[in-house]
Amino acid sequence: MPFVKVYEFTGERAGEMELSSEVFDTPVHMSAIHQVVVAHLANCRQGTHSTKTRGDVSGGGKKPWRQKHTGRARQGSTRSPIWVHGGVAHGPHPRDYHQKVNKKVRQLALRSVLSDKVREDLMSVVKGFDTIEKPSTKAVKNLFTALGVGKTLVIYHNNALNVTRSVRNLPGAKAINIASINVYDILNAKNLIVTPEVVAKIEEVYSK
Repeated sequence: MPFVKVYEFTGERAGEMELSSEVFDTPVHMSAIHQVVVAHLANCRQGTHSTKTRGDVSGGGKKPWRQKHTGRARQGSTRSPIWVHGGVAHGPHPRDYHQKVNKKVRQLALRSVLSDKVREDLMSVVKGFDTIEKPSTKAVKNLFTALGVGKTLVIYHNNALNVTRSVRNLPGAKAINIASINVYDILNAKNLIVTPEVVAKIEEVYSK
C-alpha cells in the first residue's frame, strides 16, 4: 500500500496516510497521459482567430491597368494577396479545436500522474487550510518553505476563495478546487499539496 506524508498547516509533521492502491499505485500509462494533455491544450484554445480574404477587404473593383502593352505583369485587382493591403491567402478562420477523450482514458491518465507523484515523494497532505480566515500569502509561503517545495499545485476540497488568493501571488504556485482537477496542472507542477478531504474524494471517484 502506498503512503504519503501528512503535515499540519504550520509545516509540522503529523504522521502518514495510507492511500488506495487502485488509485495511487497505478503503472504510468504514457499514451493516455499524452492524449489527455493534447486534448486539454486544444480545448483551451478559443478558436476566434480570423483573417480577411480578397473577397472581404474593401476596394479592388477596378482593374489597376489594362491587360496588355504596359510592360507590367497583368493584374485584375488591387486586393490580390500579393498586393499591399490585399487579402490573406489561406489564413486562419474561426474553428472549434475541441477534442473528445473517453472517460476511462481520462481516469487512467489521472491515476497515472497521481501515482507517479506519490512514488517520487512529490505529493503531501496538509491539514488546516480551513484555518485561513483571510487571504494570506505569507502563511502559505511559510508552509511551502517548511515543506521545501517551490512550483506547487494546491488542490483543496471546498470553494475556499481565501486559499486561491493566498496562493496565486507565489511564483509558480497555483490552487484549484477538486472539481477542476486535471492531468495538465498536475504534470505542470513539480509538487502536489492536497487536503485529506481531497484524498478521500479522489479515492471515491477514481477507484476502479
